[in-house]
Parts: sequence; structure tokens; C-alpha cells
Amino acid sequence: MIRLEQDGGFWTATIDRPDKANSLTPEMLERLCEIAEAARDARCLVLTGAGKVFSAGADLDAAKAGMAVSPLWERLSGALSRLDALTICALNGTAAGGAMGMVLACDLRISVPGAKLFYPVMKLGFLPQPSDPARLAALAGPSRAKMILMAGAKVPVEEALTWGLVDRIVIGDLMAEARALAADTLGATPDHAAAIKALIRRNPA
Repeated sequence: MIRLEQDGGFWTATIDRPDKANSLTPEMLERLCEIAEAARDARCLVLTGAGKVFSAGADLDAAKAGMAVSPLWERLSGALSRLDALTICALNGTAAGGAMGMVLACDLRISVPGAKLFYPVMKLGFLPQPSDPARLAALAGPSRAKMILMAGAKVPVEEALTWGLVDRIVIGDLMAEARALAADTLGATPDHAAAIKALIRRNPA
């Protein structure tokens, strides 16, 4: 239920379980990990969902069986963050819970209007994935990270845009916008794109 489309160096991974709000089973999460790890051969990797929700996070039954604390979540976000390819999260709708890890690990986040972002770990009694709080704070600031993780805020993407948590709201064709954002990277040599990304990653201190 994860569809992978490869158009040259432009890869699109689609979470395709719209009847269950694109909630993830362990098998789906592992498949996303495999795609992110294989995307070393990609120039751009786009993550999106089918239907009107990006992902509700873990499937409820799977979460009760232990998926909520699975190391696969951190494996996925780590694989995404290490890629030299440009990574774009194209939010076709709301992202919640564990799905926030892959959202935060991508280089760019674009969204349709009206979506929300939330991560109710405090309410549910879980800790967030280990790398997520720092990524969230780096994008939105420590106070807003606490607002999401500790106060349980459900943040409209229009507000998240002003925080720096979302980069663009797209009215129209979401995937066309993702491809447009990837155009310069797709037109460059892989080494050139990787070198620029390495410079951005470098800690100036």
C-alpha cells in the first residue's frame, strides 16, 4: 500500500490507504524505510498520500501491538535526513502522530490548504521519536515545538507557514509544484546537488 513511481531521477512514494486515513502498518513503514534507503539513486524523492489525509500515523491496532515505539520510525527519518537527493513532503492533507517524523525529516514541506499538523504524544503517553523534537525546534523554535508536543496543538498549515514549519501552501496541482521545486536539482549533476546540500548541513560554528 506504498506506491513508488520512478521518472528518471524523480521518485514519488505515495501512502495509499485512504480508507484508513493512510495510517501505517508495520509493513508499510518498513517499505517506506526501504524506499528512503534505496533513494540514494534518486535526485528527488517526494512523499505524499492518496486521498485527503497525508497520514494519521500508526494504524490503531498496530499501535496497540507496539508499533508506536517501533525503531522503524527513526530508521525512516534518519534515512531521509541522510539523503543527498532533494526530499519533499507534499502534504495532500493532515499529518498526525508518527507520520510527523517523515514530514520533519524532509528538506521541503508543501501543503494543500486546510491541512493540520499535530503530534499527540503527551496525550497518548508516548515519547516522540528521538530525533523529532530537535528537528521540530530547529524549524519552528523551541516554544512552538513545546506547543505541539506538550500542549497538543493542532496547527493549521496556514499558521505553520508563518512558523517556518511549512514552506509553501499550494492552491492547484500539488505534484506539479513539487516537480517545479525539483527542477534545478534534476538539471544539475548529482555531485553538484550533493555538494550544495552538504554545505547547508554544515554547522557554521
